[in-house]
Amino acid sequence: MKKTVTTLADGRELLYYDSRDDVVRDAVDRRPLDPVATSSEIRRDPLLGDSIAIASHRQGRTYHPPADECPLCPSREGRLSEIPDDSYDVAVFENRFPSLAGDAGRCEVVCFTSDHDASFANLTEEQAGLVLEAWTDRTAELAELPQVKQVFCFENRGAEIGVTLGHPHGQIYGYPFVTPRTELMFRSMAAHRAETGGNLFDDVVAREEADGSRVVLAGEHWIAFVPYAAHWPYEVHLHPRRRVPDLRELDDAARMEFPQVYLELLRRFDRIFGPGEPQTPYISAWHQAPFGVPGREDFGLHLELFTIRRTPGKLKFLAGSESGMNVFINDVPPETAAQRLREVASE
Repeated sequence: MKKTVTTLADGRELLYYDSRDDVVRDAVDRRPLDPVATSSEIRRDPLLGDSIAIASHRQGRTYHPPADECPLCPSREGRLSEIPDDSYDVAVFENRFPSLAGDAGRCEVVCFTSDHDASFANLTEEQAGLVLEAWTDRTAELAELPQVKQVFCFENRGAEIGVTLGHPHGQIYGYPFVTPRTELMFRSMAAHRAETGGNLFDDVVAREEADGSRVVLAGEHWIAFVPYAAHWPYEVHLHPRRRVPDLRELDDAARMEFPQVYLELLRRFDRIFGPGEPQTPYISAWHQAPFGVPGREDFGLHLELFTIRRTPGKLKFLAGSESGMNVFINDVPPETAAQRLREVASE
């Protein structure tokens, strides 16, 4: 992998990740951009203890542009984009409309490919491996920022999810706090340790593998399963068999196998609802241990992949119970979801 660091016209950082070492990235951003002005701040909910990002400047962000005006495509003559070069493998840049900025954290955009009409599932294993290297590198660099306490790499795909740019891309958030979901996991870890003496993540993976009814895909270094108490109609958790706290700690064997396993999961997601159905909308989210907290080495890095579509043409809405009380009601039994995901395996 070759990494090239440069800046955009307004001073934001841009990074190219290339599979070839001989690639030269010297294109200059020629857009007349004003400096980025953000109004991001963090407020704490006194009842729940949650941290909320207030970012009113995001109201003006780019919204569903036509394909020939996509800001994530490479620049072409007469149409300049966020990527000054005329092609790229993987590109990462600071978001022009960040939810978190300055002392309130950092937001980056990850462009998986220069092909506007592709999706992550269309990537080759080499391309998917390069994205993994970019995620890992960004985790390592953001971990060095004093304001960042946790790094979250994720992808939103599909208009139903709320995606405003159709180009295949994801995001990376550097939170200035430990997220509420992660805090819950740490509390569960501590309670499990006190009750059993074991590691929660190790024991969950072992239980799912022993049961087998919810296992979707099992490799030598990764295992994917629908969790016993899945929140979403089709939800898969992907764990490395050797528990590590974050992407930086994955060994070479796990890195080599990841593209094959992950691409197969994404391709199965696109086949869940049968031929002729549109691409399955999904959220893919890496859960990594926060920095500088007691017990981080006991945390288990894992990826959670889920869709809000519950059946062809119907979505799972977060209505009263889910949104009002955070009590999920799942219409698809996890064992049924796992069986369907095994049925649509690649031949």
